[in-house]
Amino acid sequence: MRTFILGGHQTDFARNWSRSGGDLAAIVRETTEGALSACALEPEEIDTIHVGNAFGELHRGQAHLGAMVASVLPAFWGTPASRHEAACASSSMAVLAAMAEIECGRYQCALVLGAEEERNVHGDQAAQYQGSAAWVGREGQQAKFMWPYMFGLLGAEYERRYGLRYEHLGAIARTNLENARRNPNAQTRKWQFTDASFRADDEANPVIEGMIRRQDCGQISDGGAAVVLASPAFARRWVERRGGKLEDLPYIAGWGHRTAGLLFEEKLARSRGAPYVLPHVRDTITQAWGRAGIAGPESLDGVETHDCFTTTEYMAIDHLGLTAPGESWKAVEEDRIGMGGELPINPSGGLIGCGHPVGATGARMLLDAARQVTGTAGDCQVEGARTFQTLNIGGSCTTVASFVVRRDPA
Repeated sequence: MRTFILGGHQTDFARNWSRSGGDLAAIVRETTEGALSACALEPEEIDTIHVGNAFGELHRGQAHLGAMVASVLPAFWGTPASRHEAACASSSMAVLAAMAEIECGRYQCALVLGAEEERNVHGDQAAQYQGSAAWVGREGQQAKFMWPYMFGLLGAEYERRYGLRYEHLGAIARTNLENARRNPNAQTRKWQFTDASFRADDEANPVIEGMIRRQDCGQISDGGAAVVLASPAFARRWVERRGGKLEDLPYIAGWGHRTAGLLFEEKLARSRGAPYVLPHVRDTITQAWGRAGIAGPESLDGVETHDCFTTTEYMAIDHLGLTAPGESWKAVEEDRIGMGGELPINPSGGLIGCGHPVGATGARMLLDAARQVTGTAGDCQVEGARTFQTLNIGGSCTTVASFVVRRDPA
């Protein structure tokens, strides 16, 4: 059974909510109200709610976030709701749970939202909180910043196996930050850079951990994103009352989901001698292709991928099959991932450019994919897009999810 995407909402990721008197509850409220407004739905039409959040207990001391929607919007009192946590893949897990409920016929219409507040503490404290998605006390103890350290190790593995030049990582950062300038909700849309910002320049682009420099990093962000998912029967009724037809709507054509153990070094050890550095990531991608009935990247019009660091996107390029394993640099040099390229990656700006409120990222990717295939992505639009893929990871590529979103030809 197809799961249709009726629409959704993203908050402005440039906003610092605590500075403006808001908090995590306010993010949940605005995200939910925005999704209802975008879809012209009343609260009573939502059968079930799934909330993705990773660090509410640490940043705000707030757990039990499935109940937050009814707390801030009493019209949802009594609506079944739950919270999902899988680090940066939290709201992708919420999507998978909502899809399962729709597919089995339990519910017809689901609100899926991700929300995260990360900027209410100093950046160093936020980085420490986010380190809880690793295996605490068993890896990365020597690191000041856990995730730059971990994804520096990913780059080091590419360097060891295949060779890696920093200029290619810098080019990925530049592309995502340039894409973000066209995105009205991107955290970095007004930031200014020089050419030195994308080179191994210790002043303009200082080292954070290992090979990871400032511009290689996704942002610490506040924000929320939501999508409304529906069964074919509900979607047909909904679109017909708006004067359209079911073929107008985007749907989730395929999905993939794999989970590995927490330790990053163990992941690398298990792939020794394999062509792909992270075979379970490749499996997630191809699983989504198989369910969508497509053979590979030649069937895609674009990708929203997890670039928590430039090394993560570098890994995604070859795992998506855009190049042979270890040859992601070719796609970067030939600008095959730019807006006019063979497979545009992160037209939104990605996590580096658009921002990364952790629990919201999976939902944000899915919403952007749906906008792309319906031609409603504004200045971020990939011309003629009909099929888009997402790749969302949690931890050190521990929880991996991918969705293929499609709209059928008219």
